[in-house]
Formats: sequence, structure tokens, C-alpha cells
Amino acid sequence: MVDYHAANQSYQYGPSSAGNGAGGGGSMGDYMAQEDDWDRDLLLDPAWEKQQRKTFTAWCNSHLRKAGTQIENIDEDFRDGLKLMLLLEVISGERLPKPERGKMRVHKINNVNKALDFIASKGVKLVSIGAEEIVDGNAKMTLGMIWTIILRFAIQDISVEETSAKEGLLLWCQRKTAPYKNVNVQNFHISWKDGLAFNALIHRHRPELIEYDKLRKDDPVTNLNNAFEVAEKYLDIPKMLDAEDIVGTLRPDEKAIMTYVSCFYHAFSGAQKAETAANRICKVLAVNQENEHLMEDYERLASDLLEWIRRTIPWLEDRVPQKTIQEMQQKLEDFRDYRRVHKPPKVQEKCQLEINFNTLQTKLRLSNRPAFMPSEGKMVSDINNGWQHLEQAEKGYEEWLLNEIRRLERLDHLAEKFRQKASIHEAWTDGTVPPAPSFRCTHTAPPSSGLCGSPFVAAWGHLDYYDSHNVNTRCQKICDQWDALGSLTHSRREALEKTEKQLETIDQLHLEYAKRAAPFNNWMESAMEDLQDMFIVHTIEEIEGLISAHDQFKSTLPDADREREAILAIHKEAQRIAESNHIKLSGSNPYTTVTPQIINSKWEKVQQLVPKRDHALLEEQSKQQSNEHLRRQFSSQANVVGPWIQNKMEEIGRISIEMNGTLEDQLSHLKQYERSIVDYKPNLDLLEQQHQLIQEALIFDNKHTNYTMEHIRVGWEQLLTTIARTINEVENQILTRDAKGISQEQMQEFRASFNHFDKKQTGSMDSDDFRALLISTGYSLGDAEFNRIMSVVDPNHSGLVTFQAFIDFMSRETTDTDTADQVIASFKVLAGDKNFITAEELRRELPPDQAEYCIARMAPYQGPDAIPGALDYKSFSTALYGESDL
Repeated sequence: MVDYHAANQSYQYGPSSAGNGAGGGGSMGDYMAQEDDWDRDLLLDPAWEKQQRKTFTAWCNSHLRKAGTQIENIDEDFRDGLKLMLLLEVISGERLPKPERGKMRVHKINNVNKALDFIASKGVKLVSIGAEEIVDGNAKMTLGMIWTIILRFAIQDISVEETSAKEGLLLWCQRKTAPYKNVNVQNFHISWKDGLAFNALIHRHRPELIEYDKLRKDDPVTNLNNAFEVAEKYLDIPKMLDAEDIVGTLRPDEKAIMTYVSCFYHAFSGAQKAETAANRICKVLAVNQENEHLMEDYERLASDLLEWIRRTIPWLEDRVPQKTIQEMQQKLEDFRDYRRVHKPPKVQEKCQLEINFNTLQTKLRLSNRPAFMPSEGKMVSDINNGWQHLEQAEKGYEEWLLNEIRRLERLDHLAEKFRQKASIHEAWTDGTVPPAPSFRCTHTAPPSSGLCGSPFVAAWGHLDYYDSHNVNTRCQKICDQWDALGSLTHSRREALEKTEKQLETIDQLHLEYAKRAAPFNNWMESAMEDLQDMFIVHTIEEIEGLISAHDQFKSTLPDADREREAILAIHKEAQRIAESNHIKLSGSNPYTTVTPQIINSKWEKVQQLVPKRDHALLEEQSKQQSNEHLRRQFSSQANVVGPWIQNKMEEIGRISIEMNGTLEDQLSHLKQYERSIVDYKPNLDLLEQQHQLIQEALIFDNKHTNYTMEHIRVGWEQLLTTIARTINEVENQILTRDAKGISQEQMQEFRASFNHFDKKQTGSMDSDDFRALLISTGYSLGDAEFNRIMSVVDPNHSGLVTFQAFIDFMSRETTDTDTADQVIASFKVLAGDKNFITAEELRRELPPDQAEYCIARMAPYQGPDAIPGALDYKSFSTALYGESDL
């Protein structure tokens, strides 16, 4: 509402005036300062004077009839000042000085002056209008005076959205007629000629009085008469113009139209008050509905996130190993999917949940609402506790998987090594056991790999190998065969003792042959076993050690070949002596079953196995070189990504603590950082791909970097969460600053004070630091008062005070927010001053969704004046600003 004072008001009539009221814009004083054109138009177009006479007369009579009188001729009936003073008393509701009842000119002038003085006392500066002109019946001056009265008492107080007087009335008309076709109110003359605007105003407020859809734009006389007749009959607005006068003139008189339209405004002023009240209620309810939506979103997201955590923790805590490498690798693949696919969205959900919670609390504080308290078990602290439990369960899970895969790899290696040795023993025993006890024995024993009774077998049962039963069964069979062979060997030794003196020379050669053939045979068997031995390595150094040992073995082969030839020469010598002495040998060498054919065959086998071993070692060397390349590739990327993440975290911390520039500058800076972080994501994806290759290659360590993929993932998640939280904090600070009118200098002072007492530079402080901060700002704090303040700044009892909560507290008393009393007053208007309101009234005055919102939440009214269906709007309004479920 604009208050016009005498100092800036000048309502001018007469030759000194300038301007035309037809132009819009400006205050009423400015408007009335432009009346020179109006005066000239009166002379040029008598139709305008006729319209003003009729309209002003009808307007005056609409008020005078309340005092039981009226005027017939506006020029004559105000000349004595009596009805003029009576008109002012009726429209102002105030008493004027007692009029003079004499008939002389001086009495009339005195009465008119009393009326003009009263008008001037209302802040209107009258220029060029004197009592003499009114007493003399000057029509132009009389009309000017009445227009001044109309402006001051019928139009000046009209206010719509901070516009007043003519602009406010015009805006009101535009708003009310906006939904109607063929109506476009731009002024107070031509826009009203076809009569549709008058009808639209009536239909908007009283739709039952007008059948708007049946009106035609090309029949203005019918339209105007319809509106005027309905207004006079049902709205108590006298007919102030003739339809023919409006249609018959090129441009209707603006002042006449404004006067007529102002009567419609005041006729609907009750509806206008109701609309204003409804608008206030709608704004309040919209805030509450938005807050409720945020609360519902929080509850839903919190429930979903907590349920996901509840389902995931047992899976991560399940450390029961599988029996095969393949099954454990599948578990590793599942865990990789969890870290790369399933967990990252949940990290974002958790971050968004905290952001929504902080934004909601800020909006609640700014709208004078109580803090939001989530349902039992769904506090931010509950979610953080659940998340910590999740990460504790997750911690070490991947390491356990890799160790278990390594253990199974060793078991598989041992099992394969056992099968190879078992096959050698089984093949030897199958070809060595004699068909009858008389078979001649050798001095040599079968080759032993230490299978029976060795630590290898003895410890097998403690390795928790899934096929240990079959391994032990097979081992027992071999040991039983070994015992049988021992018995047979003993028998053969006795037979040899009986014939030891026969064929002494040949026997000596045979014996020499046997002595040298047996260890050589054992050496070849050991060499074949070593050349076929399984090996498992994980580093370049290990495979190079095996290659070096193999090269040393190969260097002994020439000496071994010479030993082979010497042994074969002994055999040939024995054959030569027997042949030369015509001694018929009864069979093969009695001291050994190792024949020259066996020696040659095994030597050939050794010769074949050597290049195969070369190839296997070279393949493994290539594999380890590839693994080393993967290690270096990963470490090279990790040693860049890790420090980059750490550096960004430190930079964000500095931005959030330092006050460089405005909050908008900080927000812009942070969003640039956020974009740079998002743009960096492909580097992390590349690192994940490299890490997957490392895991598929069963690489368990990397000496080239201190960063593991798990460290990188955790750092990345913290970075995304930190930047999102920091941006949200600045956005909430902007909301608070704008809502509470905090200057940039005040904000900087708040930040400087907060940073000084934020000893750990974490962006929040504990209760002791906050108490010290309050004392430094001049608060005198007892325990009770401090506890009350803590309940305000830390409603969820986290034990920490954020900067956002601090500035909310420091500026809370300067906030200009709506209150429960204001909402109650608005509902009282809609209820027609009753202490209750009905569902029908709510549905009539409010939009459907907000009406139903109120109906669903309002308690029944219990007062003595209650009627069926009465609703208690007072308790509802109070609940909007207090502890409730609304």
C-alpha cells in the first residue's frame, strides 16, 4: 500500500495543469499533474463531459443515498456545500465541522471551504480549485473536484502487487479478465467499448449472473447493457453510463470508465480480501507440501539405502571358502561387480540423501518451521553407522578372496605334482613285480621320490584339499606295492648269494656295471622327474631363478653322456669275454634290471625333455614379463590418479574454508571443480580396466606403487561426496543470505569467526568450540541457555555444529517470515470471520490439491459454535509451525 502525503500530491485543475490522464504510469499525484489535456478535451468533445456528468452523478448518489438523499444536477446541487460535506462524511466515515445553514453566498463559500479543507487534510494538495468556482456553478471545476474525491477515496487505496491507484486498478482488471476470450484490458477507454470486459469482471466473481459464452463481440450495446443492468440489480452498482454513449464515441472518457470500474473493485473487495488470504495460505501450504515431499523422499531413500546395506553386509561377511579356484574367481568377479557397478550408485544415493536432508533443514529454518526428525532408525547418523558397518565388512574381503585363490592354486599345484609322481611309481611297479617267487632279484631298488611316509603325504590331510581322500587312497596303494617289492627283493638277494662265486670275472663286470648303472639310472629318473616337475612362480625373479638352475643342469649333460658311454662299455666287455670263452650266460645281468636299452631309452627321454623344459620356462618368463608390464602399467596410472584425488580434496577444503569472493564466486568455482572431477572419470575407468587385468592374471602384489585399487576407489567416492556436500553447503548459505538479508561483509565476518574456532579445520565444530565462539560474540551463557541453543543448531544431536547452522542461528532474529497468526487470520477471512471453516469453503477458495491437503489434515472443530463438518483451522495453522506430522 502506497501512502500519499501532501508533500508529494498535487491534484491540479484549470489552465495551469499539464498532461493527460489517459496515458498510464506514475503515481496518483503524477497522474493528476497531467490534467491539462483533460481540460482541452472537455472543450473539444462534449460527449466526454456528458459521460463524466452522468458517471460522477451516479457515483455521488451511490453514496448519498446511504444518508437518504441524492443530487439531480452536479453543477447546482453542490453549490451550497451542504451535500458536498455530507458526501465526504459518508465516504470517509468521519465527521466534518458543523455546516453553516445560511442562504447567503458567504455561508455557501464557507461550507465549500470546509469540504475542500477536509480533502486537503487527507494529503491532497488542491491547485486551481477554489470555493468561489464551486459556488458559482463552474461545471469544469465541479467535475474536477468530484474526480479528486473519487481518486482519493475510491481509487488511491487500490493496491495490487505493490502497484497502486490507477496502475493497481488496471492490473487487477487484467488479472481478473485474463482467462476470458476476446478480452484484453490495456487501458480505461477503448478496452471497454465492446462491453466484454465489464461482463468478464462480473462473471469472474459471480459466474451465476452472466452467461459469458453467449455474448458476442460484435454486439457491444447488448453486452454493455447486460453488464450495467446486472451490476445495478445484483451488485448495488448504479448505472453510471449509457451503452449508446460509450459505443457512440470514438474513445470513451477514461475518468468515467475508471470511476465505474472502481465500483466493481469495491463491490468485489470482499472477494479480493479472500483472494489475498487464499494466496497467503497457498504460499504457506506450498512451502509445507514441498517440505513434506522432501521428507517423504528422504524417508523412502533412507529405507531403500538401509535395506540395501542390510542385505549386502551378510554377503560381505560370508568368508566360507569354495573348493575350486574357478568358484573363488567367480566370487572375486562378483565382488568386482559390486565395487564397480552396485556400490557407486549407492555412494551417490547416500551423498544425495545427506544433501537433501541439509537443504530440507535449511528451508525449514528459513520458513520458520521446526526441524525435521526422521523416523526411528533413519537418522543421518543411523545411515552413517550402517555405512561404516558395511565398509568394515567390505574391508579385507578382496584380500581374503585373493589369499584363498592363492591357497587353492598351491593345493592344485601340489595335487598335480602328486599325480605325476604317483603315475611314475605305478608305471614302475606295474612293469617290475615278478610273476613267481623264483624270479631273480637285482641289487637295485626301485626309484623313490619319497612318496610313502614323506612329509608331503603326512601333511596332506591338514591342507583342507577337497580331493584329499582319493589322494590318500592312491598313496596307500603305492605304499602297499612298495612293501611287496621289498619282500621280493630280499628273496632275490638270497639267491644271488648262492651263485656269487660263479662266473667271477663276468660277475665282477656285471657288478661294476650294476654299481654304476644304478645311480646313473636313478640320476636320469630324477632328471626326468625334475624336467617334468610342475612349478608355480609369481615374479620375474622366481622364474629367472628356475631358468638359471635349468641352465646349470644342462651344463652337466656332457659329463652325464660320457658316464653313460662308460657304463655301456662295461656291458660290452662282459659280452666280449663270454663270447670269447664260449660261456653261455643264463640271462641278463643278475645284479640289475637296468639294461643298456633302458639306459639309452631314458637318456633319449632326457634329451627330449630338456627342450620341452626350455619352452615351458620361456613361456613362464614371458608370462611374468607380461605381469610385470601390467604391474608397471597400473602403478604408473595409480601414481597419477592417487595424488590427483588427494590434491583435489585439499583444494576443495581450502575453497570451503576461505572466503574468497562472493558466495556465487565460490559456488561457480566449486562447480568448475565438480566438472573437472567428472571429466577425470575416464582415468579412473582406465585404472579399473588395468586392475581387472591384474586380477585375472592372479597378480597378488605390486612393489611399484603404494596405491591399491581399493584405496583409489575409496578416495574417489570421498571426493565425489565432498564436492557435492560442499556445493550444497554454499547453495544453502545463499538461500539463507537471500532470505535473511545478510550482507557479504556479515557473511565474511561469520566465516572468519567460525574458521577461528574450527580448530580442526573440518567445516564443523564440537559443542565446546561452539560455546567458545558464542562467548566471543557477546553471549552470556548458562548451561540451560546453551543447551537450548544447541537444540536449535544441532536438532539431530550429532554433537557437531556446521557453518550453515551457525549462520542460521546468528541471523534468525532478522528473518521476516510468515507466522501461525498470519495464517490463522487468512483462514478467518476465508471462513467469513467464523472460528471454523468447512470443506466446502476450502474447496471454493483454494486450488483443489491444497484444499484436499487441508481437509485431510484439519481436525474437527470442537467449539460451542460448531456445526456438522466444521474444521479447526487454528490448530492446523499452529501445527504448521510446531511439532507435528504435517
